[in-house]
Amino acid sequence: HVWVFNRETGDVLFPWRDEPVPPSAIPGEVAWTNQPSLLKPPPFARQVFTEDEVTDRTPEAHAAVLALGTPFDSFAPIESAMIGVFLSVDLFLFYVFWDAMLIPMYFLIGIWGYDNRIYAAVKFMLYTMAGSVLMLIAIIGLSWMHQTMTGQYSFDLLKLYELQIPASTQYWFFLAFTLAFIIKVPLFPFHTWLPDAHVQAPTPGSVILAGVMLKMGGYGLIRLAFPLFPEAALYFAPVLATLSVIAIVYGALVAMVQPDMKKLVAYSSVSHMGFVILGIAAINMQGIQGASYQMLAHGVSTGALFCLVGMLSERRHTRQIAEFGGLKKVMPRFTAVALIITLSSIGLPGMNGFIGEFLIMLGAFKWDSRFVVVAALGVWYLWDRVRDKVHENDAKPPQE
Repeated sequence: HVWVFNRETGDVLFPWRDEPVPPSAIPGEVAWTNQPSLLKPPPFARQVFTEDEVTDRTPEAHAAVLALGTPFDSFAPIESAMIGVFLSVDLFLFYVFWDAMLIPMYFLIGIWGYDNRIYAAVKFMLYTMAGSVLMLIAIIGLSWMHQTMTGQYSFDLLKLYELQIPASTQYWFFLAFTLAFIIKVPLFPFHTWLPDAHVQAPTPGSVILAGVMLKMGGYGLIRLAFPLFPEAALYFAPVLATLSVIAIVYGALVAMVQPDMKKLVAYSSVSHMGFVILGIAAINMQGIQGASYQMLAHGVSTGALFCLVGMLSERRHTRQIAEFGGLKKVMPRFTAVALIITLSSIGLPGMNGFIGEFLIMLGAFKWDSRFVVVAALGVWYLWDRVRDKVHENDAKPPQE
């Protein structure tokens, strides 16, 4: 089934039925928009590598083909699986796509990554699969509950929304779904796979991971966990908000001391995605809209940062920040672009990073101001540390 949605209201207009699988198989349902082109990477993303580079089988070309396909064919395993996750309104099909995207990413990191790629790929797979198994158990449980109440098994999300699930059962199902989603985000303390995966992945892998794959966790919370189990969501929202505030401050603290540019961007993602979960946990219009916009803004700015780091790494064969002093003299235009993207990532007013974070903090403040105060004090402490460090370095006499 293909469900067509009204983009303004989100209501289902009409189902377009198709038979892609035999009648005996589990029926799958996906949701389609009237702007399907927006679900595909822009042409320039698919034109990063020339036909000669793809033919020469360079590691970068392999990674790009695995992530986005090529300009010359439509084979794109990761892209197809990710689009399937966002379109599925059948929970079983959602789970199939959710796990299907792990396989090409595992090979992308494990084969075309850097020195410690096997460790990073296995860690990525173990963390995400552990959460997926719990979600699968909860999906089967929901279908069984539907059969108990209606006499028919179903994985249809629109039907499962209508189930009257006891609060005690909601708690367990909510935990199973939410654990899978916050591992994918990732949220503290389930974040440790992300820096390794980002650092060891080739540049196209890091861009896909930061730009789309992490956002599936936030999408799952908004689309599945919170509407399916509203009582449990209200009960566990303070726990999620507490973990998100810890992630905001902790991710920023760890990023501040990283000597490796790629690891710095990776830990900043932990902090930024903490804001996303804080907005979702607020369960109000400003929080949800801010979280949705922040996911979009983070995907653009952080993906661009990984591209910039990859460009420098390919030219200098190092990612150590200390090795790039005086970069403005030799690459002035690159430095200007990097400055603009960095200011966007840190949320400078007038840029894309500010809008989502402002709405998130507004929504969280309306819900419970304590979380915003703690997050703001943490950010203020970080700025104070940076200022002291700058003045300390300026005060040092030049070395003879």
